[in-house]
Amino acid sequence: MGANKRVNSEENKTAHAELVEAACATLDRSAMTFAETAYAAIMEAAARAAPNEACGILLGHGTRILTALPAANVHPEPLRHFEIDPAMLIAAHKAARAGGPAVLGYFHSHPNGVARPSATDRASASGDGRVWAIAAAGEVSLWRDGPSGFEPLSYALDDG
Repeated sequence: MGANKRVNSEENKTAHAELVEAACATLDRSAMTFAETAYAAIMEAAARAAPNEACGILLGHGTRILTALPAANVHPEPLRHFEIDPAMLIAAHKAARAGGPAVLGYFHSHPNGVARPSATDRASASGDGRVWAIAAAGEVSLWRDGPSGFEPLSYALDDG
């Protein structure tokens, strides 16, 4: 029985990885759009939280980020790490299931770093295909958390 559970668990992991890979492959990485208001919200949250890391949730549809919703950073060491308030994350997922914008990903800041995934970010990644926005040094970069690690995403800002 233990062997069957192990096989099923491996089959589930493989099936999950294949689904994420397929979802990532369907996205045209050059077609990400980022509402200027969402970009501005990330930059404002980063400035307000400094020297701590800011964090929050990216909401939208498909390849369009409509909103960046700042959240409390509940990590015990917010100067170097982030953890999105779980209650806010649950509320965002519930709102999406009720017809609101989807949870496309997450954002955080690197107050004394660069706008790319750190070793800590890579260790925390789940490979779920979500978008990570990272703010640092006056810019925001986007990354896809894919099964093989983070991949950079290009984007265009728009005022819509």
